[in-house]
Amino acid sequence: MTRRRNLLPLTLIHTSAALLATTSLALTLWTGLEERGVALAFGVLVAVGELSRWNGTTGLGLRETAPLGAAGALSYALLGADAGQPTHHGAFQVVTVVVAASLVGCVPHIACGRSRTPDHLARRVLTVGFAAVCFQPLYSQGVFGPWGGPAYALLLLALLSLTALCDAVLAAALAHSRTRWPFGPLLRDELRGMLGIGSAVCATGAVMALAVAVVGLWALPVFSVPLLLTQLSFRRYAAVRTTYRQTITSLARSTEIAGYTPAGHARRVAALCQAVGRDMGLSEPDLTVLEYAALMHDIGQLSLVDPVPAGATAVLPVAEQRRIALLGGAVVRQTGVSPQVAAVVERQADPCREQPVSARIVRAVNAYEEKTRAGGPGGPLQALEELRLGTAGDYAPEVVEALARVLSRDCLTLPSVG
Repeated sequence: MTRRRNLLPLTLIHTSAALLATTSLALTLWTGLEERGVALAFGVLVAVGELSRWNGTTGLGLRETAPLGAAGALSYALLGADAGQPTHHGAFQVVTVVVAASLVGCVPHIACGRSRTPDHLARRVLTVGFAAVCFQPLYSQGVFGPWGGPAYALLLLALLSLTALCDAVLAAALAHSRTRWPFGPLLRDELRGMLGIGSAVCATGAVMALAVAVVGLWALPVFSVPLLLTQLSFRRYAAVRTTYRQTITSLARSTEIAGYTPAGHARRVAALCQAVGRDMGLSEPDLTVLEYAALMHDIGQLSLVDPVPAGATAVLPVAEQRRIALLGGAVVRQTGVSPQVAAVVERQADPCREQPVSARIVRAVNAYEEKTRAGGPGGPLQALEELRLGTAGDYAPEVVEALARVLSRDCLTLPSVG
């Protein structure tokens, strides 16, 4: 029953997008295509933007993976004139052109089996339809005739801001439906991501619409170049972040290679920490710090002469846990990783009430993994019960309950190794 309720937003969004696209296509075929040259130019721009789409990662401030396609689609939705001549295409033609161009541009992505393509297309159809319905009928009736100069530009930016908000809500609803993570934190992260390339997309869409109205379609390639360069910069930044994470993962494996911790322990703890952090509503930057700290939480064991049996630090005396944690924080600081990560590693053995949230999560999840591994077939339930009994002083109650929700909701014990 829970799974069906969570799939309801996904079904509604996809069904609404399909109905809007089908209706627009039928009406456009019935009435004919207005200003075919303009429609072709914007269609090519959207198709090229979709072809250059890439699978962006969270935590980079990059939520729009096809910025050029988004800017082209929004500028066509808000286009009122071409080189001083009023245009007569309506909202349904806008949706039709964008859908056709997006499908052409998405063919390689669909062929590669990228699962996010249907969600991406649904968002594109609904957001462009929203912008076109807000602008085109009023423009055709001459409502915006008295608006000129800065007032008209501010009008376009206001409509684009509302469209961006609509897109953020759709993206958060789709992510919530597919992952069952809390909707509020997902929406907050989407809105925060809009401040990055989302603002560039909105600004470029408005400038394109204004420029085409004055100088014609030659403005499209001119204003496409800066956005393409911005997208290229984000790709390079994402590559640097990926390399950075791979370096941290390699450092975390040093305890496994040296025989201090079991194989895959750090990866399992990091994966479960992220799930618990999302359930508790942590933001994307906090989740990144949490992941890195969870990967490196045992690195202080490299300073031990005699390894702890099975790397189980949760059963050690508090003083020994604190010493290992401080040594681990010192190692993390020397590697050049963020000081926030080092602080979480250092404080995972502090009294529970004095710890930051990330340190509480790492401590509880690490203890759960160790107790599960040592408990045999009944280990997960027994480990969770022991954590609940320890909420009086050793583990944060809110973290233990979030861990229980994650394990129950996702039918998990621990991610498998490899």
